[in-house]
Amino acid sequence: MTIAVLSALVRPLVETRLPADIDARFFMTKEEAFALAPHAEIGWFDMYDKGDMAEAIARATKLKWLNSIYAGVDGMPLDLLTQRGVTFTNGVGINAITIAEYVVMGMLTVAKGYRDVVRAQERREWLQDSPGKVELFGSKALIIGYGAIGSLVEERLKAFNVDVSVVRRTPAPNTLSPDQWRARLGEFDWVILAVPATPETDKMIGAAELAAMKPSATLINIARGSVIDQDALVAALSAKVIGAAFLDVTDPEPLPANHPLWALDNAHITMHLSGRAQDKMFVRSAERFLENLSRYQAGEALHHQVNLALGY
Repeated sequence: MTIAVLSALVRPLVETRLPADIDARFFMTKEEAFALAPHAEIGWFDMYDKGDMAEAIARATKLKWLNSIYAGVDGMPLDLLTQRGVTFTNGVGINAITIAEYVVMGMLTVAKGYRDVVRAQERREWLQDSPGKVELFGSKALIIGYGAIGSLVEERLKAFNVDVSVVRRTPAPNTLSPDQWRARLGEFDWVILAVPATPETDKMIGAAELAAMKPSATLINIARGSVIDQDALVAALSAKVIGAAFLDVTDPEPLPANHPLWALDNAHITMHLSGRAQDKMFVRSAERFLENLSRYQAGEALHHQVNLALGY
């Protein structure tokens, strides 16, 4: 029998579909996860606190395959997984559709001044003019990070006739290389961050990059809070160096109630909700896990493996 330790959140979706030779043990609390982890050959240790996840992984000394619903692997003990020869599959692309929709929502919110419209409704005030007069049509967007999310964002923006450029290592039309995009930042109305959190991307947007952007530009971050120098962003927004920021992610999370970002009218903070704005996340994750389980039992390569050396 192969012991699989899995989150109870996916139990209704997978339990009746597991092969007979899988001994599934489900946990509801971190304490249960810690107790079960040493027995696991297959582990799905997703918890809200990544520190708790890392602790469960550290205890899983028999682990051969680690699965996660999360796309980002920051906070995971990648060196330990490498040392133990564990295969790690993640949730890359699971939430890509809803996150791409969130990007479009953010752009339209800023372009049409929609937050002011909502505030006017709350005041029961009939506005005589639109607080936002920007059209997406004909504007220019730069997508930094061209994985599952970035590609879906591009697809949706093209439907709005947005002129989209992307940053990627592979040359292609409308593509900037990693050493080209900084010199071109001043051309874009929208700068969209969709990169993984790695040492290479840590604080990749700082004071210099913000100063290079158009004064009317909007910075959109649906990656990780760590990819922006947040102090530099606060300074840039306060001084109107850029027009606005739409931030689904911050550093830290939750953002402290006294953080200056909350008070900036040109900062839109959406509390890392983009991936949760759907009802299909666990269904998609369960289907992917069961498909990979069949491959695992057949000795085939698993889909959506994390490159432990690169961190994504």
